[in-house]
Amino acid sequence: MPGRPWRARLAALGAGTAILIAACGGAASPSPTQAPTQAPTQAPSATPFEAMSYPTAGEVDCAAGTYNGKPYTGMIKSIKALDAKTVEFTLCGSDPAFLSKVAFSPFAINDTAYLEKAAADGSIVRNPNGTGPYKLKEWVQGDHITLEANPTYWGTAPLVPEVVFKWSTEAAQRLVELQSGNADGIDNPGPTDFATIANDPNLKLYPREGLNVFYVGMNNTYPPFDNEKVRQAVAMGIDRQRIVDNFMPPGSTVASHFTPCAIPNGCVGPEWYSFDVAAAKKLLAEAGFPDGFQTTIHLRDVVRGYLAQPVIVAQDIQAQLKTNLNIEAKIDVQESGTFIDNADAGKLDGIHLLGWGADYPDVTNFLDYHFGAGSSAQFGKKYPDIVAALQEGAKGANDDVRKPAYEQANTLIKQHVPMVPISHAGSATAFKADVEGAHSSPLTSEVFSVMKPGDRSQLVWIQNGEPAGIYCADETDGEALRVCEQITEALYGFEVGGTKAIPVLATACTPNTDLAVWTCTLRDNVTFADGATLDANDVVLSYAVQWDAAHPLHKGRDGSFTYFPSLWGGFLNPPAQ
Repeated sequence: MPGRPWRARLAALGAGTAILIAACGGAASPSPTQAPTQAPTQAPSATPFEAMSYPTAGEVDCAAGTYNGKPYTGMIKSIKALDAKTVEFTLCGSDPAFLSKVAFSPFAINDTAYLEKAAADGSIVRNPNGTGPYKLKEWVQGDHITLEANPTYWGTAPLVPEVVFKWSTEAAQRLVELQSGNADGIDNPGPTDFATIANDPNLKLYPREGLNVFYVGMNNTYPPFDNEKVRQAVAMGIDRQRIVDNFMPPGSTVASHFTPCAIPNGCVGPEWYSFDVAAAKKLLAEAGFPDGFQTTIHLRDVVRGYLAQPVIVAQDIQAQLKTNLNIEAKIDVQESGTFIDNADAGKLDGIHLLGWGADYPDVTNFLDYHFGAGSSAQFGKKYPDIVAALQEGAKGANDDVRKPAYEQANTLIKQHVPMVPISHAGSATAFKADVEGAHSSPLTSEVFSVMKPGDRSQLVWIQNGEPAGIYCADETDGEALRVCEQITEALYGFEVGGTKAIPVLATACTPNTDLAVWTCTLRDNVTFADGATLDANDVVLSYAVQWDAAHPLHKGRDGSFTYFPSLWGGFLNPPAQ
């Protein structure tokens, strides 16, 4: 998520661990541009390194799409630690988004011994052990989370010794706390607060680019949304421009496609349906609902960058459905964590209001996560033609090669209407004017270690909600991810305030010619907060416990590990649907 370009100055710390990724059925030999796969000279060790590999039994057949004879839709074939300094990932095809994926915080690296204990006993959910600039000091549930500087951090020390995370669902309350001096920074000011902040000399507004989407989702396993014409009618019967004009912050736009147009291939293919009540009513009548029907609008009352006023917007959609289509919808507000869990499990039986902010700047982050082979049950049964188009697009070596597949995918998404994309919303952060290094991230991944809040030794940040857990391999909520990003690190990360993937725990990852073999060199002298030293086995196990749904350490807050199958195509030993 967040980038840290200041880490580039630390390249002199050296490199020692390499990670190799090879294509299934392709040549495993490195190209001339690859880093050497031989391990650097090692200091003698009293304990010989025992290399770890995964899977430990059987193998993935990429061509057949099976693992040990059972269906497998994933992109990874195997992960092997060749020695203490080299890991080999074998993929089932090229992956042009590889660097961006490994930069994403749910794929942070954990220490092997820590994982074996903390995942087993469940303490991993609340007690992270990372390599980042901060470590957890305390979590007073319902009130605050305090982070303190990690004294063994391998990189540049944080500029502020402590960061306190607090939360409030009310944008107005967050602003009051900032104005009164009780907070140094806040997330997502309300739409009407932008001008107030901009005109206050004691405060500063940092607008975000709208790399997000707010949508109205429908699950095709629940009538009447199992009827495609009903879903198409809902798509035509909501005035999306009205919602943007009345309820979205400055800089917001009506969505022409699910993916923001700033992302390559995001807006190829046909634009979304226009607002057309007559056509919508005709479709409802053809589907057998000339007089409408009753349903529920499910949501959480938590402000997000893609939706600043969730309940008010839900009420407007409720009124539009009644007026335009004679659909009577009651509003169901759920606790945030429960709502996300229910969405992932496919338990939301009416329509639901959700959204998405970019984790990395590639179309796979939007489309594969929501509609691909490894996506959750949020929209019900998967659409095989969309899945096939996305699988084709994900393998293309460049944006031009990938374009036809995404044109097809966007055409099919418009046809099947698993959701209605409403808007790409503008949002912002706001800080006291004396906070040096303050910024907003287009990935909603602000980096607090580069901020200096005047002469204060503590930076207080107020966001929209409390994390449900902070083992972010098993979280999808941005409130959790932002906390994790200060504590744990992945092979790559994103530059501060930007979207470019840069080396973090790896010093470099170099691909072969077809972007299927990647050799990554890990940084030397990196330790976890508990004193353990980073090595190749840590990389293997950190991925394996997410990848294999049957792994004994495949445990987190609820065990869904939604990001892994969504972005890497699927689990080994996937659970029954």
